[in-house]
Amino acid sequence: MHEITLMSSILDTLRESALQNNIKNIKQIKLVVGKFSMALPDSLLFAFEALGQDELFKGAVLDIEEKDTKCICRDCGQHFSLDNDYYFVCPNCSGHKTEIVSGRELYIDYYEGD
Repeated sequence: MHEITLMSSILDTLRESALQNNIKNIKQIKLVVGKFSMALPDSLLFAFEALGQDELFKGAVLDIEEKDTKCICRDCGQHFSLDNDYYFVCPNCSGHKTEIVSGRELYIDYYEGD
């Protein structure tokens, strides 16, 4: 379960930023997670609850926005979303020259605190 390691790094980043900005308590965190990142939102939430036990995160809410995996076909220019089967063939022309343009995201969009 790599989400534990990911969340550990996310919390370290938030701790560092909070220290630099004199924030004593984080109230809300928003993560953006692409489906192709293979990070599972439920597992990230579990990891947050397990690892975010210090005073800085007391009462914090973790909001996760999941982004679909979107591609573009280099043969015909068609934009399309991937289903869960990760079938990298253009639904318009059946071309195989597809490029992922979104869905790999994994970042802290923002956090709020005092």
